[in-house]
Amino acid sequence: MGYAAGVGKTYRMLEEAQELRQKGVDIVIGYFEPHGRQETIAKTQGFESVPRRVIPYAGSRFEEMDTDAVLRRRPAVALVDEFAHTNVPGSERLKRWQDVHALLEAGIDVLTTMNVQHLESLNDEVWHVTGIRVRETIPDWVVDEADEVVLVDLTPRALRNRLERGAIYAQDKAQRAMENFFTETNLAALREMAMRHTAHEVEERLHTPHAPDSGGAPARHERLLVCLTGRPASAILIRRGKRVADYLQGDCLAIHVAPPNSGDSGPSLVLAAVERHMNFARNLRIQTHIVEAADVPRAITEFARAQRITQIFMGRSQPPPWWQRFRYTIVQQVVRQASDMQITIVADRRR
Repeated sequence: MGYAAGVGKTYRMLEEAQELRQKGVDIVIGYFEPHGRQETIAKTQGFESVPRRVIPYAGSRFEEMDTDAVLRRRPAVALVDEFAHTNVPGSERLKRWQDVHALLEAGIDVLTTMNVQHLESLNDEVWHVTGIRVRETIPDWVVDEADEVVLVDLTPRALRNRLERGAIYAQDKAQRAMENFFTETNLAALREMAMRHTAHEVEERLHTPHAPDSGGAPARHERLLVCLTGRPASAILIRRGKRVADYLQGDCLAIHVAPPNSGDSGPSLVLAAVERHMNFARNLRIQTHIVEAADVPRAITEFARAQRITQIFMGRSQPPPWWQRFRYTIVQQVVRQASDMQITIVADRRR
């Protein structure tokens, strides 16, 4: 794992693979993206490479990892570059991480590479810091299943120096990169995210979850509840809630309170948006629940108590119309009714 292209992830992966090969481990290259970097290409010497699958799409021909061929070859270890890659339409699976799962299920170990900004839970934070919305993301639980996460680090100044020398991209592309994504401010922020994530991974592996504290009482088990609506900000809530739950080694649930008999009203833009958010939450392995109730704050509070929730994550309520300006919003009512729980109101940050 690194924080940007060019820090040396693929080079480090190939170095580790060479050490394994010298020990007699059967290793093949499932997918390798050279980007014209001669030092990295030299590290592939001696490896068997499984030919890529060619897929025609939109009048062009694209090359993807031939997962079936790797499965037939059945090595002990496969090298798969660019873990967050989205496969071209026509591929058997949508994402490369799903191809990697197919290899793992067949008993093939995998070494792979990715940048920290591809973690789904960091998507909003990366966008807010850099102004760039990363489109290729990986659910955090997929990365958490790795046996080992290695941080490949390089200072932002050294990385920009590599760019200037043309060691990462061609000169014209490198210049554009340095003026946009690869500014020193962006790189420093991304590097900090990578270090924080790695530190969390180390801490999580060192400490047994829910271990007794020094007084002998069991540690408090956190349970977070994310309140979803059809508004776009619900995606931010989902990412934030899941990341906090992971840091606390707690559970994460999501709830949407629908009006009574809302299922009889037929499809609508709001229902479709809610279902998209629910599917997104399920993809991150968040338990999802839909409750029908006329009193939304009461339904949220009663559900939270029944599920032993310790923290509730909510977005800001829409301001009431002027003729109801003295009426409590849904968020205010939940705060009043759930005084025994921590309520986090997540800002809908915009650039």
